[in-house]
Amino acid sequence: MTKRLRALLAGLAGAAVVVFGHGAAQAAPKKLVIEMVTHGEAVDPFWTRIKNGADLAARQMNVDLRYRAPNTFNMVKMKDLIQAAVNQHPAGLIVTIPDAAALGPPIKGAVDDGIPVITMNTGRVPGKKLGTLAYVGEGNYAGGVEAGKRFAKLGATLGVCLNQEVGQIALERRCQGFAKGFGHKVITLPTSEDPTTVVSQIEAFLRTHPGANAILANSAPLGGEPAVKAVEALGLKTKIFIGSFDLSPGFLQALAQKKADFALDQQPFLQGYLSVVLIANYARYGVIPSEYDIPTGPNFVTPKNAAQVIALSKKGIR
Repeated sequence: MTKRLRALLAGLAGAAVVVFGHGAAQAAPKKLVIEMVTHGEAVDPFWTRIKNGADLAARQMNVDLRYRAPNTFNMVKMKDLIQAAVNQHPAGLIVTIPDAAALGPPIKGAVDDGIPVITMNTGRVPGKKLGTLAYVGEGNYAGGVEAGKRFAKLGATLGVCLNQEVGQIALERRCQGFAKGFGHKVITLPTSEDPTTVVSQIEAFLRTHPGANAILANSAPLGGEPAVKAVEALGLKTKIFIGSFDLSPGFLQALAQKKADFALDQQPFLQGYLSVVLIANYARYGVIPSEYDIPTGPNFVTPKNAAQVIALSKKGIR
């Protein structure tokens, strides 16, 4: 992120202080209705962090934030939720785009109707093509590449990428990036959304692939923690390196105890927070960063610094 973009974001985030910090001198602006639609599943704490950040920004920016998400990964349901949000004619719309073919039409409809739209977490490329204002999130492919490079430096030679949402383009891009950066064979293992089942799935995989020595999870609670448990249960003599996208209290503990090797933090709290700050400022004042991409990750967490973020993770921030 450039110095210019950092400065602009700092100014936008500080707008809440300007507006609400001097109530006697300046009246608070009219409350805005902003819709946020994500593909987040209720069982995944990752999305709680997104919403926590968005809720904080909404309080600071005098926004009525209306959050919508399907109970499970379901593009038909998500398309309906986006259309329902658009039908409310909000001051702004924040969306994730895990499937551009399915979700593109209602998002393009919102843009054509003059509703400001920001893409968050997934959908950087399709979002730009659809005319959205900005993308706030991590480069999924780039994150996978960096994870692969790290595994290669650790000495791993056969990798497995855990995917709990088959068909979710962002997760598939992570696995593709992993293979590119790793430079060795990577096998994608479709997994369940039930952590207990995932432990059994990983154990079965490692028994039938004894050479596998690098596991990359797409979710810390749904993949990273089960991977640690599976490796411990098998009691293998050979070292198996474990990394995960995103954080959870349990996976951070595993890092601190050196039972895992790294996590890629895309800072979901910041994704939710910045998306609301940006869309609110655009709706009120017509200001938006000139750079489309606003990266929030990846930032590596390792055994060396895991203890520093454990407390914030338990609070739903990191």
